[in-house]
Amino acid sequence: MSSSDTAGHPTVTAKSAHRKAIGLAFAAAVGGFLFGFDSSVINGAVAAIEGQFDLDAAVTGLVVAIALLGCALGAWSGGKLADRWGRTRVMVVGAVLFFASSILSAIAWSALDLALWRFMAGVGIGIASVIAPAYIAEIAPAKLRGRLGSLQQLAITVGIFAALLSDQLLAETAGGAANELWLGWEAWRWMFLVCVVPAAVYGILALRIPESPRYLVAKGRDAEARDVLESVLGPDEDVDDRIAQIHRSIAVDEKNAQEGSLKGSAFGLKPIVWVGILLSVFQQFVGINVIFYYSTTLWQAVGFDESQSFLVSTITSITNVAVTFIAIALVDKVGRRPILLIGSAGMTVSLGIMALAFTQASGSGDNISLPDPWGPIALVAANAFVVFFGASWGPLVWVLLGEMFPNRIRAAALGVAAMAQWLANFAITLSFPPMLDAFGATIPYLMYAIFAALSFVFVLSKVPETKGMELEDMGNEAAVRHG
Repeated sequence: MSSSDTAGHPTVTAKSAHRKAIGLAFAAAVGGFLFGFDSSVINGAVAAIEGQFDLDAAVTGLVVAIALLGCALGAWSGGKLADRWGRTRVMVVGAVLFFASSILSAIAWSALDLALWRFMAGVGIGIASVIAPAYIAEIAPAKLRGRLGSLQQLAITVGIFAALLSDQLLAETAGGAANELWLGWEAWRWMFLVCVVPAAVYGILALRIPESPRYLVAKGRDAEARDVLESVLGPDEDVDDRIAQIHRSIAVDEKNAQEGSLKGSAFGLKPIVWVGILLSVFQQFVGINVIFYYSTTLWQAVGFDESQSFLVSTITSITNVAVTFIAIALVDKVGRRPILLIGSAGMTVSLGIMALAFTQASGSGDNISLPDPWGPIALVAANAFVVFFGASWGPLVWVLLGEMFPNRIRAAALGVAAMAQWLANFAITLSFPPMLDAFGATIPYLMYAIFAALSFVFVLSKVPETKGMELEDMGNEAAVRHG
C-alpha cells in the first residue's frame, strides 16, 4: 500500500484511523473526568465549610446539592447550544465555567456566594456531561462506538477516585481540611482550586480536536466533515457514502418539521426521548450515589471506625473504575441490552440483600450498627451492587444516550435526558438522609431494589439494541428496535 494517495494526501490506515478515533474519544471524555471530580471534591470539604461559615445541616445540604441543579440546567442548555454553535465550542464554554467557578469557590467569603459558584460549576459539568457522549458517538466507527462511548463512565469513575485522593492528601498535609495549608488558605479552599487543572486540560483539548462531522454536514461544511471522517474511519469505509447517508438523514428530518424537534405523541415528546429520560432516571433511582455520597454511614454501620472509612471508600471507588473495563470489553461483542439486563438483575438481588441485612440493625440515623453476620453480608452486597452497576448501567446508559437518537435531535434529546439524570440524582441525594432518619436503612435500600427490578422490565420491553448500527440508521424505529 502506498504512503499517499493521488492527491498527495497521506493514506490513512485502519490502525491509524482507530488510534485517531480513540484519541479524540479520550479527549472528549475528559469532560466525564470533570463530572466525576466535581461530584466528589465537595465531600472532603463539607465539614470544614460547615464550620467555617457556621452553617446548619439544611444550608450545608443545599451548598452540596445545588451543583446538581446547575448540572441539570447545563445539560438542558448544552444540547441546544451544541446544535447551534457546535460540539467543540460548547466544550470550551463548559471548561471556562468550571475553571472560573473553581477559583471563585476557593476564595468564597460566605455560604451564599459559595452556593452560587457551585451552581456555576454545575452548569459547566452539565454541559460536559451532554457533549462528551454525543461527540464520541459521532466520531466513532460503528464497531468501536460502544467501547469508546464507555470511556465517558470510565473517566467519571477515575475523576471520583482522583478527587477522593486529592482531598485526602491535602487534608492530611494540613492536618485537617479546616486547617491552613499554603498562602494562608485552608486546605478545603485548595481542594476547589485543584479543579482548575482538569478544567484547563479539557479546555485546551476542546480547542485542538476537530468538530463533529455530523454537525459540519448539517452546516453545509462537507469538505471539513470529509477530512474528519477520513481520519477516524480508515480505508475500509466509504467516506463519501457516509456523508451521503448523513445528508439523507438530515433531509428526512427536515422534510417533516416536527422531526427536528423533540415534540411527539407520547405525553408531548417522541417515544425515543422518553426512553432516554427513563434510562437516565433508572440509572440514578437504583441509589448508586447513596453509596458514594453517604458511604461513611454505611461502613460505620458494618463495623468500621471513622478513620477506616476513607480506605474502604477508596477501595470501592477503585472497584468502580476496574469493573468499567468489563463493559468496555463486552459492549461491542455482547450488545447493550444483555449487559443492562444482567446488571439490573444483579443490582436487584444485591440491594435486596442490603435491605434485608438492615432489618437486623440497631440504632437510628447516623448511629446504626449491624450484628454479625449481617455486617459482612451488607458489606459484600454493597460492593456487589457497585460491581453490577459499574459493569452495566454506569457506562452503558451513556453509550445509549450518545447513539440511540436520530441525528437531527441527538444533542437536544441527550440534553433533556441528561437533565433528567441530574434531577434524579438531586432527588436521591436529598431524600436519603431524611429517609434514613425516619425509616432506617431498610426502606431506602428496598426502594432502590424495586427500581432496579423495574429497570429490568423497562430494558426488556422498551430499550433498543444499537450494537453495530450506523448512527444514520437510528431514525428507523423498526431497525433500532430489532437491530
